[in-house]
Amino acid sequence: MKADIHPDYHTIKVVMTDGTEYESRSTYGKEGDTLQLDIDPKTHPAWTGGSAQLTDRGGRLSRFNKRFANFGISKT
Repeated sequence: MKADIHPDYHTIKVVMTDGTEYESRSTYGKEGDTLQLDIDPKTHPAWTGGSAQLTDRGGRLSRFNKRFANFGISKT
């Protein structure tokens, strides 16, 4: 690596939303800083599956379902 062009890579403490913590190496902050996460894989719907429903008020989803309603695929 070339000298003096890369960021400082050091150890920090990462605190998850449930309070668990671990040490990791990062370019965040300074040596020994703490990174407090607001969203992590234990709580984010992308990893947990979430309970989000598709909401549509007569838009694209409704038109799609109406157009392809007779293909025998049941709605869930």
